[in-house]
Amino acid sequence: MQTQTFVFFGIIGSGKGTQVDLLRQYLKDKNLASDILYTSTGDEFRKVIGSGSYTGQIIKETLEKGFLQPNFLTTSLFTNILISGMKNNTCLIADGYPRTIAQSESFEAMMKFYKRENIKIIYIELSEQEAMKRNLLRGRADDTEAGIKKRFNEYINNVVPSLNYFKGKEGYTIFTINGEQTVENVHQDIINKLGYSF
Repeated sequence: MQTQTFVFFGIIGSGKGTQVDLLRQYLKDKNLASDILYTSTGDEFRKVIGSGSYTGQIIKETLEKGFLQPNFLTTSLFTNILISGMKNNTCLIADGYPRTIAQSESFEAMMKFYKRENIKIIYIELSEQEAMKRNLLRGRADDTEAGIKKRFNEYINNVVPSLNYFKGKEGYTIFTINGEQTVENVHQDIINKLGYSF
């Protein structure tokens, strides 16, 4: 069984986390992966914030202002997950990394190191209006209208270029999914585009 590598991209509110969970469940149910490593840098940042450390305080302030965290921090958290969790047969699902061009370059180097080929990038596309609506409904503490707006700008200026970095690169395929459909339809779309079947 070939080891799989999936990278999820999508604006806040695009339902990335839900779709990652559904894909993980699908791969388990169909016996397509025995060992799945899910990397969410967002979860890792929340852990550091929860620790009450000085680093956590700075991360929290950055997050509340709607800025992306610095590359060195995001890359080190992501690298640590790979160091402790990667095995030869691991199916890797990355969510929240890479998010800048510098991180895309680091990610590419990491994939070469782990001899990963045929990397599938899943981009869940969502309009700004729909994402704003969903985020305000979600009601997280850092989801103020101004904060969300700032995160959109960060997304357009940094995350989209980091996705485009992989366009036309050998060993990388980008699948664009319409995120404005129902959760189930988005999931079916992802499965179909990846070449799996229900």
